Amino acid sequence: MTQSLTIRRPDDWHLHLRDGAMMAGVLPETARDFARAIVMPNLVPPVVTATEAAAYRDRILAALPEGADFTPLMTLYLTEETDPEDVARAHAAGLVTAVKLYPAGATTNSASGVSDFDKVRGVLDKMAEIGCPLCVHGEVVDPEIDIFDREAVFIDRVLDPIRRATPGLKVVMEHITTADGVDYVRSVPEGLGATITTHHLIITRNHILVGGIKPHYYCLPVAKRARHRDALVAAATSGDARFFLGTDSAPHVDPAKECACGCAGIFSATNTLSCLAEVFEREGALDRLEAFASLNGPAFYGLPPNETRITLTRDASPVAYPARIETGAGPVTLFDPGFDLHWRVER
Repeated sequence: MTQSLTIRRPDDWHLHLRDGAMMAGVLPETARDFARAIVMPNLVPPVVTATEAAAYRDRILAALPEGADFTPLMTLYLTEETDPEDVARAHAAGLVTAVKLYPAGATTNSASGVSDFDKVRGVLDKMAEIGCPLCVHGEVVDPEIDIFDREAVFIDRVLDPIRRATPGLKVVMEHITTADGVDYVRSVPEGLGATITTHHLIITRNHILVGGIKPHYYCLPVAKRARHRDALVAAATSGDARFFLGTDSAPHVDPAKECACGCAGIFSATNTLSCLAEVFEREGALDRLEAFASLNGPAFYGLPPNETRITLTRDASPVAYPARIETGAGPVTLFDPGFDLHWRVER
């Protein structure tokens, strides 16, 4: 059995840092293991313009622990009023790496998202022209559509028409949760990638609902049936360059999760690499963990992989992670995979 694994330092291609005291509390958990991260723009108010993205980046850099080697990759929140030229200038300056599409009302802080996709055609055309990727939260918000079907319907109703109408647009399907998403990505030879979260490689909807409601497993897109989880595991461990890690680590304080209308989001920044090593080991695919976590994402975004390395070692005794971390905003519960973690990142 492999007892040690050295890989290039990974990146997180989908991360929520929030702002203020929460950001100060969770940022060190990501910066410890990851070199770069695509930072989500769904603050309140959202990060819509280049000026707002620059200010948010500066707040992140100011909150980094001393000596931390971490680069935030900024995104803009796409609205129906987004200025294509502002996007182009921000991308050309290296300030903005991607633009994020939230269907209005699809998830946390998405009220400012897109309802009329015809109103963002100009922005999408400009992004295709300049090579700026579009990151999509792939769910429809039609109340008539079952929440477990919203990703599959989004592909048919929204994503495929957008891609056909905008040739050359690079698209990342973020946090895919279904075999439908996996199959769609595999059907497209180029220009389409997908991130897969740590938790969607592990949990199913049973984890949320069986034996009582478990609010710390509730996320959007919601976890699906085991067959969908298994399709995600097969994709992540396949070595296929179209699939890469995006944790969607999304902190909420415990009172906001453990209430009558709890927030969606799972915080996994602290133990993601240990969780992934367990998943890949079970699949006999430890030799492909580096591709998923460290190589495929940079290749899709046209960035070089990190030169620095990290080493994971396997111990007979489980790694002792805290049940929660304390932030200035309040306690945040860490993702519990439901099994012991024996892989640790050497410090």
